[in-house]
Amino acid sequence: MVLIIRKKHGVLAGLFCLFVAVLAVVLWQGRGQNAAVFAPGLSGPATVVIDPGHGGEDGGAVASNGTTESGINLAVALRLDDVMRFLGHETVMTRKEDISVYTEGAKTLHEKKVSDLKNRVAQINGTAGAVLISIHQNSMPSAPSVHGAQAFYNRAEGSTELAGAVQESLNQSINAEQGKTAKKIPDSIYLMKHVTCPSVIVECGFLSNTSETERLQTDAYQTALAVSIAAGYQRYLANEGTE
Repeated sequence: MVLIIRKKHGVLAGLFCLFVAVLAVVLWQGRGQNAAVFAPGLSGPATVVIDPGHGGEDGGAVASNGTTESGINLAVALRLDDVMRFLGHETVMTRKEDISVYTEGAKTLHEKKVSDLKNRVAQINGTAGAVLISIHQNSMPSAPSVHGAQAFYNRAEGSTELAGAVQESLNQSINAEQGKTAKKIPDSIYLMKHVTCPSVIVECGFLSNTSETERLQTDAYQTALAVSIAAGYQRYLANEGTE
């Protein structure tokens, strides 16, 4: 079996580790070759839309050392895309490089951000059988000790279950010291308010936490996050298939 992954994701040793990790996910979930690829309420196969938040001129949250959220989001999302496709899922990404997906003509940063969000919503809602996984990083400068990964869901049918499954997986691997609970995203978050498919935002960690910021920049931790999120998605499909 040959596994082909983008060269920029790491050296050969890293690729081997990814292969072993993904294989472990498949065996752990017990899905084998019969993994379900149908989203609740849909008549056809699901397409996993992977959304690396921010990008380009919009760097998102910024750590004290100057590290921007957008680059970490993209790195984790690209690894998640590889894992999902290896598991046999159809995927679409809202961006594959460090860009903002605004429409030509937007001039100010505000106009570009608004255009970017509207274009992402249009792409997601225009994807048949979409299930959205949006990758972000958190920040709470007033409480620099806070850390860990957390899933947030929107109002669409299936979102609560999706976030719960992803959070359970994150708690077992990433948040080993202290688990978190999946929560409903506020309606003030434009993307999650306007997309109509099952959706989850994964806040992978806190850039306001120095130690976590360092981990988030490593290939190994980014891969661990991607595999954990994919395992959560597999659990979500398994649970839906038993209802």
